Amino acid sequence: VIATPGEPYVCIGFHQDLEREVDVEFCQRRGLPIVRRETGGGAVYLDRDQLFVQWVMAPGRLPVRIEGRFELFARPLIATYREFGIEASFRPINDIQVAGRKITGTGAARIGEAEVVVGNFLFDFDSGLMAQILRAPSDAFRDQVDRSLRAYMTSMRRELGTAPAPDEVAQRYLHHCADALGEELRAGELDPREIEAIEHTEQRFRSAEFLRQPGGLRRPGVKIHEDVFVAESVGQSTTGTLRVTARVREGRIEDVALGESCSHGEDTRELEGALRGVELKAEPVARAVRAHSNLTEVDAWVQTILNLQNTT
Repeated sequence: VIATPGEPYVCIGFHQDLEREVDVEFCQRRGLPIVRRETGGGAVYLDRDQLFVQWVMAPGRLPVRIEGRFELFARPLIATYREFGIEASFRPINDIQVAGRKITGTGAARIGEAEVVVGNFLFDFDSGLMAQILRAPSDAFRDQVDRSLRAYMTSMRRELGTAPAPDEVAQRYLHHCADALGEELRAGELDPREIEAIEHTEQRFRSAEFLRQPGGLRRPGVKIHEDVFVAESVGQSTTGTLRVTARVREGRIEDVALGESCSHGEDTRELEGALRGVELKAEPVARAVRAHSNLTEVDAWVQTILNLQNTT
């Protein structure tokens, strides 16, 4: 299946809680519909700057192991990007990246009797809008999400300077799908029963009951790609509230902002610099805080920083 949205909308993963993940009021003000899909992953913004591809397969037609399934699905996506001059590569378990920046994410699920794998071509991407759509515990968190998306997401327009025509991308992708699957591809038409089923499913995906069903995913941070998370931790000192907002890459603090709500408002800039590059583990964090800080609440800061581990 190859499709482009007729109108922009927001889509949350099957295991997410709507109110925890999405700023519903912002979406309502912008007139953005929200739906829940039946595959996993995080909240995403969809518009005409994306071309979506889905494989709907009978059981047994895809590799048994999920890693092999994603790798097979990624092959024609990567081959298409490379044909346009974009050096894309597969980053297990399910990302496609260009020089460390994510350009495509994929997802999979068993839906009814079908095995489904989904992904997209990203022509352009509005990181600022995406940061506004996500529910954020603080302005610092939202700013960090925006900066992190700019740093670790890319698009065909960013790589090439201009976005190619979607029809041309689709045609080249179909050619590479045939090669990857070893099968001839033939264009199909939706029959009336399928159209009726699509309309019924769309209504269910947008229904309040389905949207607001409890999700099992409880991670309060935001995954930027396979190795990068934005997270925030709030702790208490004897004089007030401590807040740590950070980007964590491969288990290390790459960027951090420290905030404090208390009477004396200590200067945290020196400690922010010292924490960048530090492994998010007890000993290196404690060493950095004690060696580079004149803060009065050292232990409270150490614990609040370490609590970032619970969000990544």
